[in-house]
Amino acid sequence: MNKILLLSTILVLFSACGSNDSKAPDSGAVSKPAQQATTPADARRNIVFFGNSLTAAYQLPPEQGFPALIQRKIDSLGLPYRCIDAGLSGETTADGKNRIDWVLKQPVDIFVLELGGNDALRGLPVKASRENLQAIISKVKARYPNCKIVLAGMLAPPNLGANYTKAFQQMYPDLAKNNKAALIPFLLDGVGGIPSLNLEDGIHPNVEGQKIVAENVWKVLKPLL
Repeated sequence: MNKILLLSTILVLFSACGSNDSKAPDSGAVSKPAQQATTPADARRNIVFFGNSLTAAYQLPPEQGFPALIQRKIDSLGLPYRCIDAGLSGETTADGKNRIDWVLKQPVDIFVLELGGNDALRGLPVKASRENLQAIISKVKARYPNCKIVLAGMLAPPNLGANYTKAFQQMYPDLAKNNKAALIPFLLDGVGGIPSLNLEDGIHPNVEGQKIVAENVWKVLKPLL
């Protein structure tokens, strides 16, 4: 994939992540399972996907988003896990830090954190984004010490300069290492910058793109189950 095209696309993608999405839950709504459970609810462990419009399956039915696709994989293997889509369009790391206490009212066994893209769009200091992500992870660990953490990496738009983009990209592996978390190097690998795998806006994954995103997540998530 042409790296310049990919990074340019991400700049536009972050802009769209801040747009309204009628299908995303509001901050006062209970997170919903990505797909109906196939085994008794009390026998299943919770996997919470906490992120922005990428997690919320922007402009797609929830069942076509990657959290629901992963639920299908889990069910097909007979594994006792329930995927909960806690994505909210437009969310920044600061917003996530403010919302996480409410999300943690439900038990969490695996926590998939996908935030930071909207911070890069706004050119927010990487230091602040890092601190917010760390605060979210720390709150999850404090509430559920045995919870496994998965961190989804993103890229910053190139117009912010080489120093910013490098620091932003490095933020994710650093946080993963410091917190002994599993890392998805780049959530949109194989999707970003490819028109046929995105919606008409050219920025959010379409049905086929979501399938690839699900595979990117599944490669890292499966060994934790």
